[in-house]
Amino acid sequence: MNQSPTIEPLAPPQVDDQEKPGRELGGWTGHLVAIAAFAVAVLTIWQVFRPLSQGSQYYLIVFLAGSLPLVYLVYRSGLGQLDPDERPGVLDWTLAVLTLVVCLYPILPWHIGSGGGGYNAFLDRQGLLEPIDVVMGALLLVLILEACRRTTGWALPIVCGAFLAYGYYGGLLPQGWAIAHAGLDFDQIVDALYNSGSGFFGTPLDVAATYIVLFTIYGAVLELSGGAKFFVDLSVATFRRSRSAAGRTAVASGFLLGTVSGSGTATAVSVGAVTWPIMRQGGYTPERAGGVLAAAGVGALLSPPTLGAAAFIVAEYLEVSYLTVLGWAMIPTVLYYLGILLAVEIDARRFGMRAAHLDTESPWKLLGRFGYHFSSLIAIVVLLAVGMSATRAVVYATALAFLLSFLDRRFRLTPRRLFDALSAGVRGVLPVVAVCAAAGVITAMTTKTGLGAQFSSVLVGGVDAITDNRTAMLALTAVFAAVALALLGLAIPVTASFVIGWVIIGPALLALDVPAPAAAMFVFYYSVLSEVTPPTALAAVGASAVTGGRAIPTMWQALRYAAPAFLVPIAFVLTEPGEYLLARGPVIGVLWAAAAACAGIVALSFAIGGWVLGVGAASLVPRLLAGAAALLLLFLDPATIVAGSACLLIAVAYTIIEKRSRT
Repeated sequence: MNQSPTIEPLAPPQVDDQEKPGRELGGWTGHLVAIAAFAVAVLTIWQVFRPLSQGSQYYLIVFLAGSLPLVYLVYRSGLGQLDPDERPGVLDWTLAVLTLVVCLYPILPWHIGSGGGGYNAFLDRQGLLEPIDVVMGALLLVLILEACRRTTGWALPIVCGAFLAYGYYGGLLPQGWAIAHAGLDFDQIVDALYNSGSGFFGTPLDVAATYIVLFTIYGAVLELSGGAKFFVDLSVATFRRSRSAAGRTAVASGFLLGTVSGSGTATAVSVGAVTWPIMRQGGYTPERAGGVLAAAGVGALLSPPTLGAAAFIVAEYLEVSYLTVLGWAMIPTVLYYLGILLAVEIDARRFGMRAAHLDTESPWKLLGRFGYHFSSLIAIVVLLAVGMSATRAVVYATALAFLLSFLDRRFRLTPRRLFDALSAGVRGVLPVVAVCAAAGVITAMTTKTGLGAQFSSVLVGGVDAITDNRTAMLALTAVFAAVALALLGLAIPVTASFVIGWVIIGPALLALDVPAPAAAMFVFYYSVLSEVTPPTALAAVGASAVTGGRAIPTMWQALRYAAPAFLVPIAFVLTEPGEYLLARGPVIGVLWAAAAACAGIVALSFAIGGWVLGVGAASLVPRLLAGAAALLLLFLDPATIVAGSACLLIAVAYTIIEKRSRT
């Protein structure tokens, strides 16, 4: 008899995708890295309650000095004999020590030169850096780009290099070009990166060092306390009898585990390790199962209360509370998972999936025994709702998860296991630290050259040359922006993709009077959806590794399951009621917009899946009608909603008539 699936302890939760696996360090090196990571965790928690008196930038310098050197010890260089598999080599140790010195240089009490040592003296030299300052800043630039290469590959360093080249050589461009500027010399570039609030120590790193690392630590504590195992077991037990149980289980597990993971690839792989045997028993092919897992896993970046790393940057850029961003994400998250679930139900009928008979505990029994794992998730939302900062809310939720771990002796967080959880949380955030520090290159160059405003004028001017109708202009701009973000996200991590998208594409949307929240969430969602966009789609690659399916067909399956999510963000910006999907507006307006969008998702699932639930298979004509209905409904104008509803009803009636004529 089939036994209840169990989930092995998961890898430390990650908060960004497109990262390479790190070394499994042992011996004294492993202990050293664990102790250093634990010290960084303690520092970040201490900063929440007793901030360093010298200011936030001083804290960021210390945080970067504690975390960035670990990248060189944990992640391999790929340089042959200089790169041992099981331990850091001489080159790794050299770069780690050099990174520590260069990061700490701005706050060291000694200084080689006439400007004096110490943090305040360093700040006083802003705009007038001494040669030693320029050398140190240039070294840190190289070290950050190398850390990005080790953790995420060549794409982001190349993009940063392009922005640096634009900053340095932009003065050589023909001055008649809209994107030309006066040009920056090397000292100015280093000053903007190393000694300003928009460079290495800007908003992206600030978000990583204050929000992301704390949520990653929380995820590690919740996972080691048994929360991840409970979420997957509950999903398995809930859907054990249905014909579509296997697909539902994968989707529900992805959602529940994603609420604390914040990583699409990690969620897809973790859930797949448990649910793939169930899906195979239910009749899923490896590629189709991988598509479901990838689409459900990417929902981790869209699922409250953690969302993805970029969501914290949204809150910082727009100067709103994180709870506000969670509120904006609620309806789109429901629409995303509605689309996946509909696709699962259609596939179960279209391909004759079988019920997976599992000998599992009752879901009510599981809830009664282990339902306390939901408490810390609920606590985050409640504490945010009563006005507490996101940083304090997640620390208190982490403490609650720690205390509740003692209700299950298998997962008690003893001092050693708590040490491991805090260390794992910081180790899991190392790739994000490198990416966010590198994102400072992009923001600094964009700020210093005015590229955002210039690119906005080019994009808007180009669209204006095609049409002067505002709706058509918005539609074309949104489509161009969506394609650009999707292509950008193929190469670089979600966080960096959002930062670039916001500083380059965001101004174009704002210039067309799109509200800032709608523009930011548009950029956010398309940055996330690059995770299921071929030909990279790393969530699908990870899922295919679990199921043994072919990578490219798995990517196309993932894209099919996630397809409705590609239309919803355009609805944010296309018409004024689109903002209602972000829960911004009158209650009645939010309700009817959400209902219309749900109907649009149903229509799109009908069109893509070729099946009407409760009726049967559909031919080409009703599928085309359903596709048109989806576009009309998601336009969110009263007239188009009526027309879309009519198209959907006609498509369903057509399918019913066809079915009766065949019987």
